[in-house]
Amino acid sequence: MNGAIDTEDEARRVLLERVVAEIWETGMLTGCYELSAPVVRALVTVPRHLFVPPGQRPWAYTDTALGIGCGQTISQPFIVALMTELLALRPEDEVLEIGTGSGYQTAVLAHLARRVYSMERIPELAAVAVQRLQALGLDNVEIRIGDGAQGWSGAGAAVDRFDRVMVTAAAAEVPEALLRQLKPGGRLVVPVGPPHRTQDLRLLCKDARGQIESRSVLPVVFVPLVEERAA
Repeated sequence: MNGAIDTEDEARRVLLERVVAEIWETGMLTGCYELSAPVVRALVTVPRHLFVPPGQRPWAYTDTALGIGCGQTISQPFIVALMTELLALRPEDEVLEIGTGSGYQTAVLAHLARRVYSMERIPELAAVAVQRLQALGLDNVEIRIGDGAQGWSGAGAAVDRFDRVMVTAAAAEVPEALLRQLKPGGRLVVPVGPPHRTQDLRLLCKDARGQIESRSVLPVVFVPLVEERAA
């Protein structure tokens, strides 16, 4: 048993070293050269192997995306680290996550923010994510099933509700509902582009007047954000 624990701990350490190195190597593109101590602690604390199917667990601590069923993936650890760092989370923040997936990114956010509200389109994934998060004692997360492009409560949701917003699927364009629900002074991280092709990871910041500033961060490839269309 101790040998297995030691091996897992070593795998986590090696993965974190690789992620930290990749953050530095891409810093000229991303503007992010290092991870903050809180983000490092969250990445070390969350056991990634618990958020992948049993058949994928031998690769849980490799720096790669993995399939989680239902045509969805758990993101590459480097991308999880980068997107989390770009949010510049504070302990008092309320975060909206679009795309719960396996719950891994949700768990990382939960270690850094006061509360996480996460939207998932696929009920089966949402149900398993809830079980995993509860088993880890993360009680500051609420998951809802629905169209994430419409934000937390659909088209009628209150504006200026969330301090931070993260989208973990590629949108054809930045959903207006998410911009409305972002507070002044808030940050939104989202991949934008066509499905199943290279997309543009963007960081959007809303100033005190509600004006949006957007910058390109890095080319990425995410599964598409599926929006419910009116008939």
